[in-house]
Formats: sequence, structure tokens, C-alpha cells
Amino acid sequence: MEKNCGKAEVTVGQSGADIVGGDNRALQAAVDYIAGLGGGTVEIGAGTYTMRDSLHLRNRVTVRGQGPESVLFKADAVESPLTLDGDYGEEQITVASPTGFASGYGVSVTDDNSGGFHTVVCTLIWADGNTFGASKPMLGDYLVSRNARAATTFPVISGYGVEGAEIENLTIQGNRKNNPYLNGCRGAGIFLYRSHGTRISGCTVEDYNGDGISFQQSNDVSVEDCVCSGNTHLGLHPGSGSGSPTIRNCQATGNGRIGLFLCWRVRNGWFENNALLDNGETGISIGHKDTDNTFINNRAKGNGNEGVLLRDESEPMAGHRNYFERNEILNNGTGTDGCGIRILGETRDLTFVNNRIGNAPTGQQHIGIFIGEKSDRIELRDNDLSGNLDRKIEDRREGIQQQEPYQD
Repeated sequence: MEKNCGKAEVTVGQSGADIVGGDNRALQAAVDYIAGLGGGTVEIGAGTYTMRDSLHLRNRVTVRGQGPESVLFKADAVESPLTLDGDYGEEQITVASPTGFASGYGVSVTDDNSGGFHTVVCTLIWADGNTFGASKPMLGDYLVSRNARAATTFPVISGYGVEGAEIENLTIQGNRKNNPYLNGCRGAGIFLYRSHGTRISGCTVEDYNGDGISFQQSNDVSVEDCVCSGNTHLGLHPGSGSGSPTIRNCQATGNGRIGLFLCWRVRNGWFENNALLDNGETGISIGHKDTDNTFINNRAKGNGNEGVLLRDESEPMAGHRNYFERNEILNNGTGTDGCGIRILGETRDLTFVNNRIGNAPTGQQHIGIFIGEKSDRIELRDNDLSGNLDRKIEDRREGIQQQEPYQD
């Protein structure tokens, strides 16, 4: 353990390190030690680390791995029904089967009516038979009559209310076949909640049963040079009032639903040079109050339905004033409805300049740009719309005659 230029440093690894271990406890001990010194750097050595709880980020601590050599592996999860209702504000749960639950393990609690932010994710802090103490109070009433349940699912890395945290060069292996789904408002391979200014770089998140990287109510987050691959839902998920995000030079490939999902109230974001490839539904999805964002030189290719989707929202809540320049939106769609850009709802003031929107060389993209009947003020300049199977533009607005079949 040493200090470098006034900042503390510690190494953690499976041998020959300041702190030796092969699971989340060793990693957390290193992070907490550095946090106690006011901040600094934790260097994670090569090896696979079994995660039975999140690695919880702390203020002003940089966590740095060795890229593909430093793997944080999500342990197999167990799931059990609750035998007693988990009441709002209660700080304990009682499960039908305690096997696989233990003090120090991460856990999520939900029921069939509790999704999104109403799921609670916490750490078990004591055990008494089938009853376990929780590090956080219940966020809702989780009722046995509504299939209340607990599972040892959690974000592999998480930051709650931290400042100045950085994550570099780590690989997250989500082990999705042995873990139930955890929704992206409460979890992901890497998950942030109200953690402003966090920087994530050079990380890979793969095979998580949920989202790859999700940050909620977190401003000025930077995600660069990261890969989110093979996760069951979303690749990159900025949401819930996360202002001024930067996502640059990232890849979201082969995720079950959407490559880049702007959730609610994502504003003034900068999205540049990202590849959104072969995702199950959509490359880039924009919707509820997601306004004033810029998309430069991204590639949305081979996604199941469309390359870019402006979701169906009413005028006060639509994704207005988004700007797209020099993007490639190619070969999207696996059936008869493939579309490059699909604009739905009462969306206004979109600008598309010098984008390539079509098939190259072959693909199932039938329509270059679909403009819904309630949208307005859509500016199209110098876009290459060659190669779409049916139409360059299908404009459903009243009085607009731009539904010409495609011709070379």
C-alpha cells in the first residue's frame, strides 16, 4: 500500500497483492480502505472474482482492472417466495427456503405488481432461521398474495449517491442462465443511482440477465470505450433524469432488446461513434422527455425492428429537438417491417443531416424514414436514403406527399 502524488493506492488480487482474495469481499475491503483515506486508486489484478454482492463504489475512488484479465463473475442466484409480506419500510424479509441466502449476500425483493424503482436491492446483514435483516427498508408492500419473492440478484458493480467515482478496464460476466432477471431501474452489470460525474471506461459487460450499463438520476456521467454484449434486455441505459450524459466509442451488440435506450428525461446528452449492432428490437430508442440530445457518427445496423425509434409520446412528453448527423443506419429489420428511422407520437423539431440510411449491401430495411401522422417539424438535409427495399420515406402527415417507392 502506498501513496502516489498524494493519492492512496492499493492492489487487490488472488496472490501477491496488498489484499488477497477471490471474491467481492476482498474487492470491497480494498475500496473501503482507499475511501477511508479520502480517495485514490484500487488496482484489481488478473483473475476471476466471484460476486455474491455488488462491488459498492465510494466517493473519489478509482477502481481499475486489467481489461479481459480481471473478470467479476456474478455467482449463481437462488430465489425463494416470501412467507410473510414485506411491508413498506420494513427492514427484514422471511423466505420459504433460506438455502443460498446468507449475511453479506446481495438480494432483490419484488412481487408481481412491483417493477422499476419499486423493486428493492440491498444486502443481507443478519440471519435468524428463515428471516434476514436488510440493509435498506422495503420500497413497497411486497405481498405473498402477489407472489412476493427474494432472489440473490444485484448489480455486479453499483454506485449509490457517490461522487468522483471511476471504473476502468473491468470485465463483468453476468452468468445470465443462472440468475433471474433484474430490471434496469434497479440493476445492471454496472449500475449507478444518483451518482453524478461518474466515469466508466474500457469496461465490458456481457451475459447479464438485464441491462449492461444503467445509470438513473445521475448527471454528467461519462461512458467511453465500453462493450455491452449479449445481455437480455438493454445494452446502455441512461435514464430517469440523467442530464448531460456522454456515451462515446461504445458498442452495444446482440442484446435482447435495445442497444442504447434513453429512458425518461435524458437531456443535453452527447452520443458519438457508438456501434448499436444486432440487438433484438432497436438500435437507439428515444422517448419520454428525452430532449436536446446530439447523435454524431453512430452506427445502428442489423437490429430487429428499426435503427432509431422516437417512441409514441404525447406532445408535452415527446423526445423533441434531437439532432442526428453522419450516422449510419443500415440493414435494420428481420421481417416485413424493417425501418431505418421510425418517428412516432407528437414528436417535434428533429434534425437529420448527412446520414446514411438504407441497406448495404443487402438487408431487410424496407423504409428509410417513417414519419408518423402526429409528428411535426422534421428537417431532412443531405441524407443518403438509397437501398431501402420499399421506400426512402413514408410520411403519414396530412397533406405530405413523400411516399414514393424507392428507385435507384
